[in-house]
Amino acid sequence: QVQLVESGGGLVQAGDSLRLSCAASGRTLSSKPMGWFRQAPGKERELVAAISWSGGATYYVDSVRDRFTISRDNAKNMMYLQMNSLKPENTAVYYCARSRLYGWSRNTGDYDSWGQGTQVTVSS
Repeated sequence: QVQLVESGGGLVQAGDSLRLSCAASGRTLSSKPMGWFRQAPGKERELVAAISWSGGATYYVDSVRDRFTISRDNAKNMMYLQMNSLKPENTAVYYCARSRLYGWSRNTGDYDSWGQGTQVTVSS
């Protein structure tokens, strides 16, 4: 299994930017898609963005499209989420996860490795 550790969260104001990082250890990340999920208080965990193992294909939930950018560096076993023009509704704990499938999924059960999460708080 892969161990994942997120970093880069924090408290920012609306309109600011943050870059989340996900570092992997153990088995490498390559060959499987990765995703960033978020969970706000009282809400279900949702897929925010996903990226293919090569990085050539990406997915974004509509609410973050054109503001967030997902990327990965398989040589460094790293994945990133650049978040621009942050809004208060983006406040959540953000998790990185590795898909157990060869495609991404919105179903949390289709991911076999998870980080502990990093808190992102956006004030208005």
